[in-house]
Amino acid sequence: MVLIETLPFGAYLTYTPRGQSTSAQQSKNLMLKVKTDGKIGTPPKLISEFVAEKIKENIETLPFKDFFGSDVALVPVPKSSLMQQGSLWVPDRLVSAFEQQNLGKRYPCLQRVVAVNKSATSSNENRPKANDHFESVQCKVILPPPTKIILVDDIVTRGSTLLGCASRLKSIFPNTQIYAFAVIRTISDEAQFEKIEQPCIGEINLINNETFRNP
Repeated sequence: MVLIETLPFGAYLTYTPRGQSTSAQQSKNLMLKVKTDGKIGTPPKLISEFVAEKIKENIETLPFKDFFGSDVALVPVPKSSLMQQGSLWVPDRLVSAFEQQNLGKRYPCLQRVVAVNKSATSSNENRPKANDHFESVQCKVILPPPTKIILVDDIVTRGSTLLGCASRLKSIFPNTQIYAFAVIRTISDEAQFEKIEQPCIGEINLINNETFRNP
């Protein structure tokens, strides 16, 4: 199987890991809450529920509005480790919250069968590539095949996980439209970080076995 070369994606929020401004610090705090599906607001509400409600409320003005729909299959991205009963799986919580808002239907069809290094804590040379993710996940067949799939993750940096998982889905559902969505995209260069709430759409591209996200 040849990996797909281009994957359309959308993201709702941004954060920068190196910024020192108040806004940058707030973005890092929010990222940590997203990673743990923590609570925000008054009264406190899970991030997954908060984001789902915000997207539903503002769907007509968001650049990724065409991604979602009541008949769209929402596929949570598997964790890098093998699933343990009772462990936190944030993408699946997001998918469940989106389903509650009628933004799609939950289809947890991807399963990690071989653990890979966690990208966030890996050095560049040990960071899993798209092919590592493709080889380490399996997909259960959905009948009838969905016409559109959205891969859902909490954070996107380079996009290797999303592109590898999308390629696995494409190998099973060759005629299905596949998109990706992440709650937060990482802005590595602080100078390019503008604000936390910055919805966007773009592409994740595969070039010489490396993934590049734009924007």
